[in-house]
Amino acid sequence: MYPGQQPGPYGQQQPTGPYGQQQPTKPYGQPPQYQQPYPQQPYAPQQPYPPQGYPQQPYPPQQPYPPQQPYPPQPSPQPPAQHVGEGRMRLDPNLTPAQRDLVLKIQAKSKPMAYGMVLGIPLAFGGVHYGITEKPLGFVAALAGLGLLAFGVFSLMQMQALKRQLRLITADAWRSPAAHLPGARKAATQAAYLNGLLVLLSLAATGYLLYKGAGWGAYGNSLGFGALMLGAALPFGMAVAAATTIPQLLQVIPAGAKVGRSLYSVIFVLATTVTGEGIKGGSVGPVVGGGLTLLICGGAMSLLGKSAKRMRGETP
Repeated sequence: MYPGQQPGPYGQQQPTGPYGQQQPTKPYGQPPQYQQPYPQQPYAPQQPYPPQGYPQQPYPPQQPYPPQQPYPPQPSPQPPAQHVGEGRMRLDPNLTPAQRDLVLKIQAKSKPMAYGMVLGIPLAFGGVHYGITEKPLGFVAALAGLGLLAFGVFSLMQMQALKRQLRLITADAWRSPAAHLPGARKAATQAAYLNGLLVLLSLAATGYLLYKGAGWGAYGNSLGFGALMLGAALPFGMAVAAATTIPQLLQVIPAGAKVGRSLYSVIFVLATTVTGEGIKGGSVGPVVGGGLTLLICGGAMSLLGKSAKRMRGETP
């Protein structure tokens, strides 16, 4: 043994160094209980499937699928037939169920209101004219006309009550959340002036009809007088409706601008008719007056639409 060399674990000299050969060492001893091999147990023979005693059943042959029958073409559903006078306005799809219910009730009340007004006004005024100029029997017709007119006014009051309920759940019927902004207040003031102009135009149209009635001979017979009063009632009612929107607009309520825009559209249609008749007849007056009215109504409707958006706080 060289100096400094440590003996191996079994007292044998372990050569070291680059030229030394490593001697194999004996493995560490194992306990006796791990040196005995495990006994080999033979595997049980595998039973065939299915188990004995159960004969194997073959699968039944697969039946072919029956040929698929094509479905006959279904006819497209047809809309329900409508009679004259049963048409309804198309409702806004953005309405809530409560708003839709109120709108349908308002539409249901509009028909008796229209019947009462359209039949009651000419019968009442024509009956009074006939009773004064011809026979007292006309006063009986006037009473019937007053009854129809009262029925129409009552239906109109019910419509107004339903509209007030609708305003309670409509955003445009309340004061705008942007009412504190200078742009919204300026737009509301502009819309109020435009609706004031609408009042003047409607009253002017009422006076124009009453003036032209003399040339048409409407004051000379009861039927013509009743028809003239019915025609003059339309612009007069528009003047009253436009006047009621001015206080709303001064409170920055966008609904007033929408109502004014709808009323201007009625005058726009009437002005289009007058202009067309003037062009056909070659009359300069109706063409100039109708064309000027078209320009005023078209500009007013555009400005009212922009004012309504500004009052809502939107960018027009």
